[in-house]
Amino acid sequence: MATSPTSRLAYIDWMRGLACLLMFQTHCYDSWLSPQARQTSFFTVSQLLGTFPAPLFLFLAGISFALVTEHLWSKDLTPAEAARISILRGAEILGFGLLFRLQEFVLGWGWAPWSDLARVDVLNVIGISMMLMGAVCWIAAALPISRSAARSHSRTRRATLLAIATALTIALATPMLWTLWRPRFLPWPLESYINGVHNLGVPQSWLFPIFPWTAFAFAGLAVGFYMQSLTARSHESRSIAAAAGAGVAITALGFLLDAHAPSVYPVYDFWHTSPNFFLVRCGLVLLILAGSLAWCRWGAATIGFSPMMLLGRASLLVYWVHIEFVYGRFSILRKHNQSIPEATFGLLVIFLSMLGLAWLRINWKRVSLGGFSTPRLSSNALSSQP
Repeated sequence: MATSPTSRLAYIDWMRGLACLLMFQTHCYDSWLSPQARQTSFFTVSQLLGTFPAPLFLFLAGISFALVTEHLWSKDLTPAEAARISILRGAEILGFGLLFRLQEFVLGWGWAPWSDLARVDVLNVIGISMMLMGAVCWIAAALPISRSAARSHSRTRRATLLAIATALTIALATPMLWTLWRPRFLPWPLESYINGVHNLGVPQSWLFPIFPWTAFAFAGLAVGFYMQSLTARSHESRSIAAAAGAGVAITALGFLLDAHAPSVYPVYDFWHTSPNFFLVRCGLVLLILAGSLAWCRWGAATIGFSPMMLLGRASLLVYWVHIEFVYGRFSILRKHNQSIPEATFGLLVIFLSMLGLAWLRINWKRVSLGGFSTPRLSSNALSSQP
């Protein structure tokens, strides 16, 4: 039986919802746990899980961008027209990121430093990633192709190869741009977009600069083009197995290179700038992708009510709102003062509240008309928002 376009794209919403859940637990425990609770293995595991949301959001932005690009190309737009539309969308997301920073500064008036206005956050890098992906796809589509029948296939293959090459280039250049090749000639707000230096003199691992984070978006772009291919759509089981196999192989390669490859960088930081850690995280994201595809294909993800899909469809909104109730002035619990059970209760409150907010966001027209029903997955799963 053929799979509908809606169910084929269900995995995108489901993975975004998973990223939201992982983000909630990371932020809640980081904000609320007491110093004693932060010394436990529980907190360590929480923070390790917290390394997944940003790569997932960026990877999914890349997949969504590939889907949108294929749609624009199918409408016979010129490469310049398609690039303009996608780059403007990226600029819009960047604008949301800057607006979010302004909101946080205003709400934190009196204790938030002015430098927070120039903090490079995940929304900022998603917007910039989309603009860069638009440029790469423009290059792939603009090069001449002799036979019109092969135009779509050739530019898709070209865009896929360029995306992979760009992802690897960004990952390989990151260690040097954080150390010896730092663009110190730039004002710190601009340099921070390269390496996350902010105004602190050295790159900060808690920020989201282009290097290395944009590499995850380009990895997702390559995967997204593959997922749209006739081969992937005609042989879903084989595609899921391929994603899982590639995930295992790339993860193993990353650990193998870290353990045995000779060091080529003067400063090697596995957990923050290493290309090997980028490979490991890409491999794990591919495993999550394979699991999500299988769950949405054969599991219960699309049957009835799915909290993950609901969160995924309103991910930008819940990202925007939950921050203030976890880290901000309106935090629902006293920060750095809670036990693990107390913080877990707060996490449950945040999860249910954001789930309700997502439900209202998606169903507000029905609610305003007095109609209440379980939301269904929208066929428009192409949003590149986190």
